[in-house]
Formats: sequence, C-alpha cells, structure tokens
Amino acid sequence: MNAGIVGIGRYLPEKIVTNADLEKMMDTTDEWIRTRTGIEERRIADDNTNTSDMGLVAAQKAIKDAGITPEDIDLILVATVTPDQPFPSVACMLQERLGAKKAAAMDVSAACAGFMYGIITGKQFVESGAYKYVLVVGVEKLSKITDWNDRNTAVLFGDGAGAVVVGEVSEGRGILSFELGADGTGSKHLYQDEYIIMNGREVFKFAVRQMGESCVHVLEKAGLTKDDVDFLIPHQANIRIMEASRQRLELPVEKMSKTVHKYGNTSSASIPISLVEEIEAGKIKDDDLIVMVGFGGGLTWGAIAIRWGK
Repeated sequence: MNAGIVGIGRYLPEKIVTNADLEKMMDTTDEWIRTRTGIEERRIADDNTNTSDMGLVAAQKAIKDAGITPEDIDLILVATVTPDQPFPSVACMLQERLGAKKAAAMDVSAACAGFMYGIITGKQFVESGAYKYVLVVGVEKLSKITDWNDRNTAVLFGDGAGAVVVGEVSEGRGILSFELGADGTGSKHLYQDEYIIMNGREVFKFAVRQMGESCVHVLEKAGLTKDDVDFLIPHQANIRIMEASRQRLELPVEKMSKTVHKYGNTSSASIPISLVEEIEAGKIKDDDLIVMVGFGGGLTWGAIAIRWGK
C-alpha cells in the first residue's frame, strides 16, 4: 500500500503587513528586508483569530478536497508551536469542531519542520493498515510570540495554516522516501523564551547545509536522481536558504515554489500553504516528482520525495 496526499487546503489571514508598514514601526528598510530574506509582506491574524480557528478552515478545505467527511478521519496531527493554550491540544479542538468523532488527536512540536514530521508520521499509520485517513495540519500564529521591537526577527514571520489528508493512493504514486532528523545541540540557536529568539547566522549555516543534504538523501533512498525532480517545495524561511536547496538539486528557478515574498515565514504552515499555491497555479501535475523539505528549531529537519497524484 502506498500513502500519499489525497486532499489539500489552506487559510491565510486577510490583514497584510508590508515592509513599508514595518519601516514605520522599527529601524528597518524595505530594501534591507528584501535583500536578506526575500520577504515583501506577510499575513497577520487579528486578536479574535487563534491557531485553532485558522487550522479549522484549512482542515475543512482539505477534507472536502479529499471527497470524504470528518467522520472518515482516523487521526488528526497538528504541527504547531503556537497552540491556543498548553492543553488541550489544537488537534483535540479540531476534532470537536470538525465533528471527527472517531479520530485520535495530538499535536506535533517540531517547529518549522513540524509539518514534515506530521506527514511522515501519518504515512506510517496508513501504510501499516492501522488507519485509512490521517489529517495533517500545519498552523501557526507566530505574531503572538514575535517581539515587534526586535527588527532581526519581527520582519520574518507571518500567520497561516495548511492542511492535507494522507490516504492510500494508486500504485507508483505517493510518498516514495523520507528523512527525519534532529540535532539538540543546536537548540540554543533558535528557541522561544517569551518571544522567538534566534541566532540568525548559525541557523542560516545549518539550514543551507541540511536542506540540501536532505533533498539529496531522499532521492537516493527512492533510487532517483536530481534529473527526476519536477518541483521543489522548501520551507519558506529565507530566499537565500531556499536558493541553496534549489542549486543543490540543479533545478531551474521556475521549478521551486516561492511564496515567502507574500507570506513570510509561517513555520509549520509554510510547506502546505505553498503546496496549495502551486497546485492552484497548475505548476504541479499528476505523476510529477516533488521534493518537500523543511527545517526548524530543535534543531529539526525533514524531507520527502513524493510522486504526485491519487
């Protein structure tokens, strides 16, 4: 049995905060932000919209796209570091609000790599035959843990949600290989105290190396080469990190997803948000080979090679 993605959905808050808006709030410039990060604007949720609210909309869309009902979901995995509250989990909140009465539910905490951890976990349950459908949601309200007086981090982050339904797909399609990893010795470089604290230089060095290596590793595990890759969806953290991954795979610019300029770094939501964007734009077609790769605080990382289609 092959597990793959059978439904997709996303949610983005309406409020747009541009670099020009940030120029009025702190000592920064549009040029400085764009040249170092590639970010031009980001979405920020209002005070009345919490993590579970965004995740709910994305989940409902993914379930509808899969052509199933909430009662068909066996397990809900929510990747987030910004839950509404310490417990109950966002996953349990979604279980109740969706009406997914038979679903088990838990949150996954792997920062920006959380969605990759979630989808790879979901794959195991489906391929073992234990569960038929697993809902995986990546959702963050990073604006509530961002120090808006720290110009080094405040310019980076945005809010949003993306969701997929993992289920059985036809022969030859689905998740062909994966890699998960962690290096706890790097935890001091990216963590949350009251707000997000980041050693940008160290995180950049780690991400440039690890993202490229993970892309190559999942191709090797699947018995494939760089020439087989049709599209790359990297975690949308920083355009320079993303470009390093693209160049490692020797892909042309048009074969890499780029949404960071519109949405900023949405942590665990960035890969599923970008996936929906590229599907809707017609850039990903059935039987295309897609590589998805993310990294985050922990330090954590994860990647998959997936043959697209149901």
